[in-house]
Amino acid sequence: MEKCIELAKQAEGKTSPNPLVGCVITDEFDNIIATGYHKKYGENHAERDALLKINKGDGDTLYVNLEPCSHFGKTPPCTDIIIEKGIKHVVIGMLDPNPVVNGIDKLKNAGIDVIAGVLEDECKKLNEIFIKNINDKKTFVAIKTATTLDGKIATSAGSSKWITSENAREEVYKIRRRYDAIMTSSTTVIADNPKMEHRKKIILDRELKTDLNSQIYKQGNIYVFNEKEDGTTGDINFIKTPVKDGKISLEFVFKKLYELGIMSVLIECGGKLNGKALKYADKIYQFIAPKITGDNSAKSCFDYRKISKISECTNYKIDSVKFFDPDILLTCYPIDKNT
Repeated sequence: MEKCIELAKQAEGKTSPNPLVGCVITDEFDNIIATGYHKKYGENHAERDALLKINKGDGDTLYVNLEPCSHFGKTPPCTDIIIEKGIKHVVIGMLDPNPVVNGIDKLKNAGIDVIAGVLEDECKKLNEIFIKNINDKKTFVAIKTATTLDGKIATSAGSSKWITSENAREEVYKIRRRYDAIMTSSTTVIADNPKMEHRKKIILDRELKTDLNSQIYKQGNIYVFNEKEDGTTGDINFIKTPVKDGKISLEFVFKKLYELGIMSVLIECGGKLNGKALKYADKIYQFIAPKITGDNSAKSCFDYRKISKISECTNYKIDSVKFFDPDILLTCYPIDKNT
C-alpha cells in the first residue's frame, strides 16, 4: 500500500477532479509483477494501467489505495478488468466517498477476496482534496505563508525578499503544483509584482487597481474577482463579485471556484486576506525562517482582528514538521474555526 501511495503521488496536480491512485499487482509468491497509476485526468485509472501489463491468470493480488470504480466514466469500470484478468485477492486502502462507486460488492459477487482499510489514514490524507470535493461539494482551500520567528512576512517598510531560503522556495513550487489554482490579492500584486507561475491564478481585485502588464498576468488562465465588471480579455476572466463591508465576498469566490471546476486553491498573500480566509481554510503551510525582525510595525502573516482572551484563538493541529535548511515547514489542520 505504501508503494501504491508512492506511485499515486507521481501525478500530483494532474488528475483533478479525479483522485490520486496507485496500483501494485503481485503473483502468488508475493512478487511484484506490475505497477500502475492514474497519470492524468481522462487517462486510464491506476488498476487498468497496471492490469494491461499482465496476462490473464498471472496476477494473484491487486493492491490499490482507493476502492476500484464500478461505473463507466471517462474510462470503463476497473472492477470489470480486475475480474477479467482473474485476480483472486484485492487489498484496498480506503473506500471511495463517491456514492456512485460500489466496487467492493461487485468484486465480492465475482468471488474475489477483498480486504479494505489498509493504511486508511495515509490514503485519506493523500486524497484529502478529492474527499472534500465529493463530500462537501466545495473547493479545498489551503494557505501558504513564509514568516520570521516573530510571525512577520515583511518589514514595516514592506521589504520581504527573501524571508526564507532557496530550499524552502523550491518546496513552495512543488506545493503549488498540487493545487488547481493559486490565489492572491491586488495588494500583493501591487506591492510585490510576483510571477506566481501556475496554470490558473485567482486575483481578488475589488477596484481593478492592478496593472494588466504586471508579471502575474503574463502566463496562465486568470480569474479576477471584482465589483465592477464581467467579461473576458484573452486569458483574463473578470468575474463581478458581491462586496460585504468593503471586501470581496470570499463565500461567493469559493462557491464560484467550485462551479468553475477549480477543486483546490492555494492562497499566497498578505495578512489581511490570510486572516479572512482562515474561516474557509482546510490546511495551512507555514514556512518559518530562523530570523527575528524585532519590528513592532512589521506586517504579520495573519492580521485581521483583535481579541481579548487567548481562549478566542483558532486552534490547529501540527500534522508534520519538515526541514528545508535553515527553515522549517509546519503543516497544520484546523481543530476548530472560531475565526
